[in-house]
Amino acid sequence: MAHSKNIYFLSDFHLGAPDAATSLVREKRIIAFLNEIKDKAEQIFIMGDLFDFWFEYKKVVPKGYVRILGKLAEITDSGVPIHFFVGNHDMWMKDYFQKELNIPVYYEPVPFEFNGKQFLLGHGDGLGPGDHGYKFIKKIFRNNIAKTAFGLLPTRIGIGMADFFSRKSRAQTGQKDEVFIGEDQEWLVAYCKEELTKKQYDYFVFGHRHLPLDIKLNNNSRYINLGDWIKYNSYAVFDGNELTLQYFNS
Repeated sequence: MAHSKNIYFLSDFHLGAPDAATSLVREKRIIAFLNEIKDKAEQIFIMGDLFDFWFEYKKVVPKGYVRILGKLAEITDSGVPIHFFVGNHDMWMKDYFQKELNIPVYYEPVPFEFNGKQFLLGHGDGLGPGDHGYKFIKKIFRNNIAKTAFGLLPTRIGIGMADFFSRKSRAQTGQKDEVFIGEDQEWLVAYCKEELTKKQYDYFVFGHRHLPLDIKLNNNSRYINLGDWIKYNSYAVFDGNELTLQYFNS
């Protein structure tokens, strides 16, 4: 890591939800945060669900989000790497981020090493025990046949359907995401503990849960959930020695 530079992790913006006006306020708040950290950052990791829905057609992408996309391009053009992990709301990524923004895109958890510390990073959906219904649906949606079939729908119908199901998903899980249900019931905690039987990690960093969490797994390992930018404006920062959860007050 460069001297005095930090690595930032943030997740779950859900831009587009619940409506354009509310989303725009959130988008401007995120951009204010990015402006604040861009000169301090060694790297930036966006850990999924940047959008409430995203689908890349052959020659077009969804309308809107010009401010956040332009800011991401500005940051990568300045030489600061940005990494993106797809979430369950924006899993239908193709190559737009890679080609237009110079941002690598990851679909599964990936290990990284920073300053001698071992990290396992991912969005967090479909990991650990349980949630078998979602895991089944995820396999279908990730299938190339499903992507192709959706792309054949007229955009007004396809995006309308996607918006409906995104709202329905949030309505079903919103209150659950606001409550810590105990380590023994947290699927991502179980996933992290299972991974520790295979390899030692200092930090597991995930999104998806929408609740900022910092849980000690053993004497040398912690699980960090990044929360979201709908309610918490939370993120994590690694200063080269320690990873901490923090909150942005614009």
